[in-house]
Amino acid sequence: MDPDQVAKAFVEHYYSTFDTNRNSLGNLYQESSMLTFEGQKIQGSQNIVAKLTSLPFPQCQHTISTVDCQPSGPAGGMLVFVSGTLQLPGEQHALKFSQMFHLMPTPQGSFYVLNDIFRLNYA
Repeated sequence: MDPDQVAKAFVEHYYSTFDTNRNSLGNLYQESSMLTFEGQKIQGSQNIVAKLTSLPFPQCQHTISTVDCQPSGPAGGMLVFVSGTLQLPGEQHALKFSQMFHLMPTPQGSFYVLNDIFRLNYA
């Protein structure tokens, strides 16, 4: 299993789901998962989805610039670092963002997000 391919597939799935149906992101998280969104810490898949679905825009468009990944720890985890832009409806300029995911393997052979850190990058 090539970590770069796994990271790329995860990133494509995550952002296409985020952009079209944020409610479906819940199955990517577990109760132990933690999201830090602009400095606010949220734990558990239901709380994370509640946060993401409460954002003040109905839809958006992510454009990914870079995806870097590294294997992490003896359990087969993976760190994935993403940078790109976020276009909100009605806004002229896209926002730059960075996001880091710590993916952990599930017994079913897929991955879930243990840690997720999101930041907008202001110039």
